[in-house]
Amino acid sequence: MTNLARRAAIASVCCALFLGAIKSYAAIKTGSVAVLASLADSGLDLVASLVTLGGVHWAAQPADEKHRFGHGKAEALAALFQVAIIAISGFAILLRAVQRLVQNATSAHPADGIAVSVIAILVTLALTRYQRSVIRRTGSIAITTDSIHYSSDLYLNAAVIAALVCESYLGLTGADPVFGIAIAFWLLWGAWRASIAAIDQLMDREWPEEKRRRFVEIAATHPELNSLHDLRTRTSGNRDFVQFHVSMRPSMTIAEAHEVVERLEAALGEAFPDTEILIHVDPDGHVDEPDNAMAETNLLDDGGSQTIGQ
Repeated sequence: MTNLARRAAIASVCCALFLGAIKSYAAIKTGSVAVLASLADSGLDLVASLVTLGGVHWAAQPADEKHRFGHGKAEALAALFQVAIIAISGFAILLRAVQRLVQNATSAHPADGIAVSVIAILVTLALTRYQRSVIRRTGSIAITTDSIHYSSDLYLNAAVIAALVCESYLGLTGADPVFGIAIAFWLLWGAWRASIAAIDQLMDREWPEEKRRRFVEIAATHPELNSLHDLRTRTSGNRDFVQFHVSMRPSMTIAEAHEVVERLEAALGEAFPDTEILIHVDPDGHVDEPDNAMAETNLLDDGGSQTIGQ
């Protein structure tokens, strides 16, 4: 999984280098603010992709004495850095576009800009398709944020083509900076969307309700459990962490309870790979937290069997 994320990060670095080179040529030839905006975005893509590569590498490091839960949050930190880069890019492009609109300048050699933008679209499509396949297999938040940014580049390059066609071939003066302004706001919206997942992970947000319910449903298939309470979940990088209390018959021996917990961990680990599970056993009737997850989802009755309602 880690190698897949690392290869995806390297691919995005190579893509940013290539796109930066061809867009530099187009920006010089055309003088278009939309092309310049696209170039600035690709330059910042390179910085963001390098940070992604570093974040993925750091997050893959095993747990040590000072980081007992691993280094998974390095991906979220890398994602937040990307968000800052995207936001700076958006504001810079917005400023340049407004200046160009006031100056009422026009673009030159539009064909070069259009050709470069078409190439950029094809290269970006190939990269984002590869990134999506890696995200499905790894769940990497850093690659996810990188993919959001590159996906926005598809619209950005399409906007560049539209700006050059409207201004140079249809005679719509001011189309180039207007499209530049639209691109800037699109980037800022993308930065906002990308920040949410990273912040949620850094703040140890609970799993989505559907995922939590599925977890409890699997636990409820073990009749020895009378309740499951104090369920806490979080995600760090490509690993999940879960801890909860279960109630069992007080007459069970330690060995019997241990065997039940081992089977429960195995079942949950199979359904939720790359998840670290911590289970605390309570004697039935002992309640230290008013939070019975099984009762909330109507999965167990007082006798420990499954039921549809209370």
